[in-house]
Amino acid sequence: MDREIPKEVRDKERKKMLIKYGVIGVAGIVCIALLISFMRSSVNRKDLVFSEVDTGIIEVSVSASGKVVPAFEEIINSPINTRIVEVYRKGGDSVDVGTPILKLDLQSTETEYKKLLDEEQMKRYQLEQLKVNNNTYLSDLAMQVKISAMKLNRMEVELRNERYLDSLGSGTTDKVRQAELNFNTGKLELEQLRQQYANEKEVKAADLKVKELEFNIFAKSLAEMKRTLDDAQIRSPRKAILTYINNQVGAQVPQGTQVAVISDLSHFKVEGEIADTYGDRVAAGGRAIVKIGNEKLEGIVSSVTPLSKNGVISFTVQLVEDNNKRLRSGLKTDVYVMNAVKEDVMRIANASYYVGRGEYELFVQDSDDEIIKRKVQLGDSNFEYVEVVSGLQPGDKVVVSDMSNYKNKSKLKVK
Repeated sequence: MDREIPKEVRDKERKKMLIKYGVIGVAGIVCIALLISFMRSSVNRKDLVFSEVDTGIIEVSVSASGKVVPAFEEIINSPINTRIVEVYRKGGDSVDVGTPILKLDLQSTETEYKKLLDEEQMKRYQLEQLKVNNNTYLSDLAMQVKISAMKLNRMEVELRNERYLDSLGSGTTDKVRQAELNFNTGKLELEQLRQQYANEKEVKAADLKVKELEFNIFAKSLAEMKRTLDDAQIRSPRKAILTYINNQVGAQVPQGTQVAVISDLSHFKVEGEIADTYGDRVAAGGRAIVKIGNEKLEGIVSSVTPLSKNGVISFTVQLVEDNNKRLRSGLKTDVYVMNAVKEDVMRIANASYYVGRGEYELFVQDSDDEIIKRKVQLGDSNFEYVEVVSGLQPGDKVVVSDMSNYKNKSKLKVK
């Protein structure tokens, strides 16, 4: 049977082992740190993207965010208070001009319209009756004027006869005076009738114009109701895609409520947004470039909202190739709006490293197997190039790929 090891010996051996393995652990950590440092001090050439500094033209642009929307989109609202009776189409369906989309309850509206049609007919008859009555009344007055004129002519003849007889001594002065009185009275009566005829003619004409105006106003109201009734027959106004429809049969639809949206999904435009601090650089008619992945589409700024909302100004870009196969409704894009041209400036390729004017620390190729960090002043840009203000020379090769993992390194080996 072995003799038991004293406690003092066991403690001494344990301390030796702890010291031994502690030294090994520290050495291991140091080795790993050195290995990581060595690995991070070098980079594979295949992971780098270089851009050579050259001189040329930069069409200065400001960048904005954009969204692809249909070039044409029409919202169909309910023209009356009603409810949905039937739904004939679903979202995503293609529709032609006049294609029924859904049916609204029009019974009460149609009843009201028929009632107004009867009222229009009654007003038309009343207008015709007024014209006949006016013509009859004025014709009677005109006839009275003619009769009065004939009576006056007869009185004039009688006056001449009395005067002639009086000159022969066969008449009397009293008869002449009576004949003159009758003639003058008849003359005044004729003048009065003629004046009455003229006045009545103007009054009747004015009354007729008022009635015709009332009838025309009523007819326009009826036509407006007919148009409203036609609009309530929800049909597609053009050939397009039905992008939204209220398909809840039986749902109450207040007047002016959106019931369907149709869009032309064969042609698109881009709605852009930019910070209002750059609002003075975006104007209608300006050239714009829309980037979708690696695809670049040219366009023109067609409109700019005059007011800023939440620090943002909105604008619309009309695309030259608005039916490009890459375009999809709702697609997010980058938009570059051109606002100036700079000639004979140093430039490098634009990439994710650039976030605006200012000082940057970029890696520049120093030799075939080494890149070093250099402070560079950058200026304006467009979607292709960034202006180099200082810190680089034509011919320098600059790393424009993501180097965020090496931001604490000033020099890297290239493998």
